[in-house]
Amino acid sequence: MPVFTPGERSRLRSQLLERARSDAHISAAAVTGSAATDAEDRWSDIDLALAVSDAAALPEVLGEWTEEMYARHDAVDHTDLPHGPWLYRVFLRRDTLQVDLAFVAQDHFRALAPSFRLIFGEAQPPEHAAAPERSGLIGMAWLHALHVRSCLARNQLWQAEYMLAGVRSNALALACLRHGLPTAHGRGFDRLPVETRSAFAETFARGLDAGELRRAFVALLGALRAEIGRFDADLAGRLAEPLTRMAD
Repeated sequence: MPVFTPGERSRLRSQLLERARSDAHISAAAVTGSAATDAEDRWSDIDLALAVSDAAALPEVLGEWTEEMYARHDAVDHTDLPHGPWLYRVFLRRDTLQVDLAFVAQDHFRALAPSFRLIFGEAQPPEHAAAPERSGLIGMAWLHALHVRSCLARNQLWQAEYMLAGVRSNALALACLRHGLPTAHGRGFDRLPVETRSAFAETFARGLDAGELRRAFVALLGALRAEIGRFDADLAGRLAEPLTRMAD
């Protein structure tokens, strides 16, 4: 089976919305994600939010929709991502199309982001998720950096690379916060100004040997210190010594 086409994706989304309209347990539905803002591209997935009129019926509704995704829509696996009162059931189809179906009781059905287009029913007032606190991003960056140091000292190079990516992800999220870009899941990284991305170009390890990981780590600590300084010069000053010592 070939990879899905945009037309197939559109037809499946329409079929699922019609299924929602005919389901007595579904009181409202919305298109979310890139399709809600007319920003779909060739590789976008399907994102739907579904309100369940009776919270007690949620397990039954999940079971019925899951059975249908496998029986009629070529699902080969799924995984659940709970988020507050929401349950995101994410399906992988044989043609590699991802289908995200978010279920929640009607009382909690609302937009959590601007990318929410109500198709039928009613929604509660929106509650858009707040941007992460910069202090949390900075803290997670230096916490991952401590683990990079200890992993390198223990010659645990695979884990060191994993922790290195954690430092970089939080530092880049901090840059996204500064530029008013999305911070979650790297969504804003490619939209950062060229000069900002260039500052992180040397922070990627070119191999899994200790010397190369250490080189990338030193470069990343420098980029992190600079990014912190753009937010809080005093904090950057306090962190300068421990961050420098981590690279020794």
